[in-house]
Amino acid sequence: MSTVQPGILPDALRHARFLTFRLSPDAGPDSIRSAIESLETDESRVVGLGLTTVRRLGASLDGLRAFPAMSGPGVEIPSTQQALWCWIRGTDRGDILHAGRKIKHALAPAFRPEQMIDGFQYGGRDGHLTRDRTGYEDGTENPEGDAAVEAAVLSGAGPGYDGSSFVAVQQWVHDLDRFSAMGRAEQDHTIGRRHSDNEEIDDAPESAHVKRTAQETFDPEAFILRRSMPWADVRGEGLVFTAFGRSLDAYEAILTRMAGLEDGIADALFTFSRPVTGGYYWCPPVDDGKLDLSALES
Repeated sequence: MSTVQPGILPDALRHARFLTFRLSPDAGPDSIRSAIESLETDESRVVGLGLTTVRRLGASLDGLRAFPAMSGPGVEIPSTQQALWCWIRGTDRGDILHAGRKIKHALAPAFRPEQMIDGFQYGGRDGHLTRDRTGYEDGTENPEGDAAVEAAVLSGAGPGYDGSSFVAVQQWVHDLDRFSAMGRAEQDHTIGRRHSDNEEIDDAPESAHVKRTAQETFDPEAFILRRSMPWADVRGEGLVFTAFGRSLDAYEAILTRMAGLEDGIADALFTFSRPVTGGYYWCPPVDDGKLDLSALES
């Protein structure tokens, strides 16, 4: 779809930088809109707007909300909602660095940097670069082709909305020492797939991550397009979970089940990993190479 931000649907590239921004207290609607509309759109980046930005523009947007904090059995999921999110992707880290600087300068002074995470791809079997830091393949059930567009992109909603997408973003911190201390069988049953061949384990416990998140088991089905990437720095290591959807409902349903709020069974992922951030964003469509903010006209 020509109105979709060009960085959403293609496969992730080898390196990435995830940036979040907060609004400057004195930023007015004109300066905010001008800053957003100055951003370039191409396959190397995706831009998402948080609820505070939409409200500061004096607008509302059906389906956009702040990320919900959740508490389940032994589980805490925080909300660290920000005003704007940007995903920069590429094959050269130097190019990504300069692209990030350019974006920060374009958004200033209306937006101020809040967080920066560098992501990368971890090589998988058969040349597929889709592994989590645990070594298990990530995004096995991702929809492809037309199914990916249907899952990730809004259509039939009218000009200014069609071609847009919602995105959920979380930074997860893994305790890889704890995970490594598990036997292979326990690891497999935690994930719900065999590490050796990525096959789903039929008799895995109900807490297995694959069973908690099986998209076809929800009503309605909860299909999302995952574009997650590992991260690692002096603070630790883990996964930047990134999921695009035609709405936020599918991911919120999955997260609710993971937290054990449906049946009291928390996802086994929480035995060695925890989320430390959480944000929801709306990724506007594009028109003539620029972000189309016409849906936000008051």
